[in-house]
Amino acid sequence: MRCPYCGSLDDKVIESRTLGTGESIRRRRECLSCGYRFTSYERIEEKPFMVVKRDGRRQPFDRSKLEKGIARALEKRPISASMTENLVSEIEDSVFIRGRTMREIPTSELGELVLEKLHQLDKVAYIRFASVYRHFENLDEFITEVNKLEPK
Repeated sequence: MRCPYCGSLDDKVIESRTLGTGESIRRRRECLSCGYRFTSYERIEEKPFMVVKRDGRRQPFDRSKLEKGIARALEKRPISASMTENLVSEIEDSVFIRGRTMREIPTSELGELVLEKLHQLDKVAYIRFASVYRHFENLDEFITEVNKLEPK
């Protein structure tokens, strides 16, 4: 660590302390050349989790985009905000588990995961999300999807 006062690279750690949730470490240091004391912070730098779009582009995973899509599907449905929050958290956890090794997930997998969870929670929200996700273009596609929902 370079001394901010004299620029020397020789220092010693006087004290180390874990901060808050354990995500970073605060270190008090003393320069061995000039005696100046300073503080450094250390934290883990994680690779961002990526979403692979249909056209091959990669974007960082954005929880707020997931929340917006699910909120739009659940709009005016009898689902509480806490249930929606839990649903989004469940999906986010599943996404990170599925993409743990590659640190990425295709949008097709993400969309199917959302559909699966919405199907369990609310059939109307499921149809709303499916119509946008699967690009329904006519009434027949809606009817086919609704007929899949009806118990035989």
